[in-house]
Amino acid sequence: MDVTIVNVALPAIRRDLRASVAGLQWSIDGYSVVMASFLLLSGSMADRFGRRRIFQLGLAIFSLGSLLCSLAPTTSALVGFRMLQAVGGSMLNPVAMSIIVNTFTDPRERARAIGIWGAVFGVSMAAGPLLGGVLVERVGWRSIFWVNVPIGLLAVWLTARFVSESRADKPRRFDLVAQALVILGLMALTSAVIEGRSAGWWSWPIAVGFGVALSCVVALVFWEKHRTEPLLDLRFFRSLPFSSATLLAVLAFAAFSGFLFLNSLYLQEARGLSASAAGFMTLPIALALIVCSPLSGRLVGAGRTRLAIVVAGVAVVTAALILTGLSRDTPLPMLAVAYAVFGVGLGSINAPITNNAVSGMPRSQAGLAAAVASTSRQVGVSLGVALAGSLAGGGIEAAHHADFAEATHLVFWVIAAFGGAIVALGIVSTGKRARASAARVATLLGAPEMAPSGSAPPFTVRVAVEAE
Repeated sequence: MDVTIVNVALPAIRRDLRASVAGLQWSIDGYSVVMASFLLLSGSMADRFGRRRIFQLGLAIFSLGSLLCSLAPTTSALVGFRMLQAVGGSMLNPVAMSIIVNTFTDPRERARAIGIWGAVFGVSMAAGPLLGGVLVERVGWRSIFWVNVPIGLLAVWLTARFVSESRADKPRRFDLVAQALVILGLMALTSAVIEGRSAGWWSWPIAVGFGVALSCVVALVFWEKHRTEPLLDLRFFRSLPFSSATLLAVLAFAAFSGFLFLNSLYLQEARGLSASAAGFMTLPIALALIVCSPLSGRLVGAGRTRLAIVVAGVAVVTAALILTGLSRDTPLPMLAVAYAVFGVGLGSINAPITNNAVSGMPRSQAGLAAAVASTSRQVGVSLGVALAGSLAGGGIEAAHHADFAEATHLVFWVIAAFGGAIVALGIVSTGKRARASAARVATLLGAPEMAPSGSAPPFTVRVAVEAE
């Protein structure tokens, strides 16, 4: 819920803390960059030190970060506390999945449990703006962080009472050098994109930021090639479905996060809606997510992954094109239609991302492959907010609200291009060549089984898809 609840509070945070556009961007991206950076490390820590212990530690850190966010006196403090919150958050989702998989040994029970967990996950994301709007309007923006504290403390107690401790038989070694390169690269890239508008895209600080990000990628590839137990096995990327899954995750979540970032500011500042009304306007997204997510999972389970991806891409293109003509007077019913179509796109893409990521992987590697897909989602969130704020930042800071609506047009054209790229990737990643590349990687990694062409995916894939 915390992933989406903050967006509806952005105008209130901006007024109260006198935050700049870059400050608002960092209040979102500080969380998502740290989350993306630590997901893989948190999974390794849970395997080595105990899943229950790391899950409780994550809950405690997340609750502490939430409490500090609610007390933040400045934008910089809020961003710092959001980063602390994300350190705890990175220990929750991947470790929760591991706990469920190790608790339920019967395949059918396990699938049901993951399905319930995934449903709660999706409903919570959809409910974030609705609940956030009510809390911001009735209590204030700080209340969106207060609500996490009692829930987190209750979850710590429930975990101690009901969750058994478990560890991996052979936990992977920590790869601290690769972890440092990931953190530095993501921070440098996000900083360069966010600050580029104000500092100048051709200024030396921005050039250094992009240069550091590129250098980290090159260094990471070189380092991981010579590791016996790398943080990320680069052989995964020889599989077209896996490579496409990472790109699909980045594109889809960049589109959605950029849209959410602009949506709340537009509705409240350009249209003058209250926080609760702005949250209510996201209801079509929530409904579309709830309806389309299970339908997409069924399509993927039936071997129709390409159709699910193409539907998602076309939906993103359609919604973005509707919003390229956004103005201060755009009818609210038209906005509701665009929002619903966006929800169709996001609801349709999650299951194919996970399916492509883990297809053909051995059981021992499927969890890591799915974690890479989750990391790619968070990278997409970071880049989407960074791009949206940079491209439309001048309009957000303008005194005339009509300028803000016009400034969003370029962002939505970029999002439409992302949708077109999703369609293209859907076609490329599901053909014979893609399946052949997945088979070669499966053989290279020693996969014991792989789904035949046109059949339902193996159990590890079905479980991951059901979770989405």
